[in-house]
Amino acid sequence: MAKRESNFINMVSTLFIIALISSSLLGVVYERTKGPIAKVALDKKTKAIAQVVPAFDNNPLEDTRIIDIDGEAVTVYFAKKQNKIVGLAIDTFTLKGFSGLVRLMVGILPDGTIKNIVVLSANETPGLGDKIQKSKSNFSDQFNGKNLDRFTLKVKQDGGDVDAITAATISSRAFCDAVQRAYEIYLQEIKK
Repeated sequence: MAKRESNFINMVSTLFIIALISSSLLGVVYERTKGPIAKVALDKKTKAIAQVVPAFDNNPLEDTRIIDIDGEAVTVYFAKKQNKIVGLAIDTFTLKGFSGLVRLMVGILPDGTIKNIVVLSANETPGLGDKIQKSKSNFSDQFNGKNLDRFTLKVKQDGGDVDAITAATISSRAFCDAVQRAYEIYLQEIKK
């Protein structure tokens, strides 16, 4: 094979061909993986809903309301049994985490009692703030069974009822903030 002359046009055409092949490969990989990625995300959300509300016989993914708060979408999933609401699964968030965004699925019963909470995503400090996740500690269990009319969603050093994670007060406060946001949405939805 003859060696090509090294000039500007040859270098640009070689780079163009490499960029075209690379972008085509990325496009193919994206198209082949976007379906499975979306399915995994949907399965994760379905599993989180089932963990935070009592048994239901409807499809909460089809019975939702999306509310825009602080520029972020908060989705409320209505879990029903025999056409009666048995719980609300609220996909809530806070931007006050140590590393920013923390997303939770908060399950609230019709009387305002928290059924369960699941962390959907968080990038808190490993070994400290990541203890908001059930797999790392039982921090979130202290919210279960609490009626939010009588439970102050602040850490104890701020005058609330929540035991903060040792050395992770920012993450604990963020968790409370996200749950408080869910409770405010619950109050809006229940009054409708």
